[in-house]
Amino acid sequence: MKHQLMMSREDVSAFLRREFPQIYMQGDIWHVEEVAPLRAVLRMDYHESQIRPGGTISGPAMMTLADLALYVAILASIGPVGLAVTTNLNINFLRKPEPRPMLGECRLLKLGKRLAVGEVSMRSEGSDDIAAHVTGTYSIPSA
Repeated sequence: MKHQLMMSREDVSAFLRREFPQIYMQGDIWHVEEVAPLRAVLRMDYHESQIRPGGTISGPAMMTLADLALYVAILASIGPVGLAVTTNLNINFLRKPEPRPMLGECRLLKLGKRLAVGEVSMRSEGSDDIAAHVTGTYSIPSA
C-alpha cells in the first residue's frame, strides 16, 4: 500500500507548538528536520538539563526524542490526530552520546488503522554511530 504525506514539516511543527507547548518549556530545542511518508527526522538541541552524571545525554531525554520522532512520523502520514498515544516504547542504549545535539531518525514499519509500529535510530549530530535504537507502538483512535 502506497502511503502519502498528509502533513508537511511546517504543518507538524505548527501542530506541536499549538497542541504541546509544554515541550518547549526549556526553550526551542525540538526541531522537525524532515518528514516523508512513513518517516521523520527530529533534532534535539543540547540543553544542560539533559546531562546525567558522566557527562552524557540522559536516557529520559533520548526517550523523549524517540517518542516525539515516532509521533511526528505518524502525524505526517495520517494527519493531525492529537490523541494517537504511545502504547509501548523499548530502548536499547548502545553507546554514550556526546553532550551535543542528537538526531532521531524514525521509520514506520507498520501503519494500520488502529496501530502504528516504528523504529528510531538516534545518534549525536555529526556522528554516524548509533547511540540508541528504539522500537515503539502507537494506538491510533478510531475516526
